[in-house]
Amino acid sequence: MEKEIGRVTHFFSKIGVAAIKLSDNLRVGDMIRIKGAHTDFEQAVESMQIDRTNIQEAKAGDEVGIKVKDKVREKDVVYKIE
Repeated sequence: MEKEIGRVTHFFSKIGVAAIKLSDNLRVGDMIRIKGAHTDFEQAVESMQIDRTNIQEAKAGDEVGIKVKDKVREKDVVYKIE
């Protein structure tokens, strides 16, 4: 089952990191799916940062940086796979 938990607000292509504005909680180890017009892949959250500080868990309203395995685009939707 998938639940929408946020949207991509920016992609840092040189370092392969997506900035994601969360609408629900997310923690390291969760499986996510990022889907958009040209994007559709799943991956585990291996690390997460807020303001360059590593964190284990983030809540709704936070904007986090997550290393992603493929290119993402602004407005792509992030789902948590449960």
